[in-house]
Amino acid sequence: MKKIIVSLLLANVLFAQNTNSAEEEKKALSKLIQTFRMIQANYVDEISINDLVDKSLEGLLSNLDAHSAFLNEKSFKSLQESTNGEFGGLGITLGLKDNALTIIAPIEGTPADLAGIKAGDVILKIEDESTLGMSLDDAVSKMRGKPKTKINITIYRAGEKKPIVFNITRDIIKVQSVYTKKIQDSNDLYIRISSFDKNVVSEVKKALKENPKASGIVLDLRNNPGGLLNQATDLLNLFIDKGVLVTQKGRDEKAKIDTLALKQAALNTKIPIAVLVNGGSASASEIVSGALQDTKRAVIVGEKTFGKGSVQMIKEINNKEALKLTIAKYYLPSGRTIQAVGITPDIEVFPGKVNTTSNEFSLKESELKKHLENELIKIDNKNVKKTDEKNTITLENINNDIQLKTAIDVLKVLKIKG
Repeated sequence: MKKIIVSLLLANVLFAQNTNSAEEEKKALSKLIQTFRMIQANYVDEISINDLVDKSLEGLLSNLDAHSAFLNEKSFKSLQESTNGEFGGLGITLGLKDNALTIIAPIEGTPADLAGIKAGDVILKIEDESTLGMSLDDAVSKMRGKPKTKINITIYRAGEKKPIVFNITRDIIKVQSVYTKKIQDSNDLYIRISSFDKNVVSEVKKALKENPKASGIVLDLRNNPGGLLNQATDLLNLFIDKGVLVTQKGRDEKAKIDTLALKQAALNTKIPIAVLVNGGSASASEIVSGALQDTKRAVIVGEKTFGKGSVQMIKEINNKEALKLTIAKYYLPSGRTIQAVGITPDIEVFPGKVNTTSNEFSLKESELKKHLENELIKIDNKNVKKTDEKNTITLENINNDIQLKTAIDVLKVLKIKG
């Protein structure tokens, strides 16, 4: 009971900072003490004070919002591993949507992505355990594990008649956050950002400097679950040289934080930009696409984004445990919020292939004059240029992705208008 009293004394300090009425504080603490005593005296199984406190904190934080959480030793270690950029797992970014454990996006090239997991899938079971009432951090902990070990997850996917079971082998998750390609038959640049880690801005800067003659940019943020806020704002700084990029507002609206564009950081404020987004674009990627949209700096193409516009802070309780606490919400330059709303694209396009059906009944000179066949072969062979597929978005890539094709067409229009 001495440990309980110590814990409650600590709680008393917290309550004293946030409660106006001393009488309300006493009543609340009395209720908490009484509840602890009743559980320890009457619960069917013996429960230690540490377990009781941990469970209380888990319930308290999870009932605040979908992203606040108590991080026990295992969860805190897992968070630290993911921050360092390498861990054993499936490569899934999760969120709670309508109280369901929803996949924001599979990370590109990871076991989950290669197995066919998609943004918007709802996880019903991890192994044989239902996810009903399961916290985000518990779900992440259960899916992480030693590389080369297997795990079953059962998902619900819109449009499917029954749940789908995936048997996935865990692996070390290493994420290449940025890669750049040239778009075939154009001077346009394709920049794919899969997540906002510490390398994003330096990699994009490098790409821009290596391609000074680029006439347009397709910025692909599809299935980008977010990441570091400073990388999102520094990326915006490359293309916007004035005004507010994003605002953070907490409980005290007077204490809002405006992140302003830095003119000296801008590399190219004129180049046409088309941004690709979908339901797997969240958090930092929504800040980037929303700010570019609000400032009329880019055209947004694709599907409505996830809608995560809240700010979390990690506060260590000790060197093994911590709180992940929502402290503010993000607001775009126009003042609109992202939270639970997301970014609506300027041009809505659903995924699929481009219709490239040709007219099978058209007759060509080559078909009518057989004697020219050899000459045509010679000409065709001369005109064939080898494409560096590793560093190029090919016509085949474009025809397999109507969202990308639309973004490239948008760049053509922007160039004409410019």
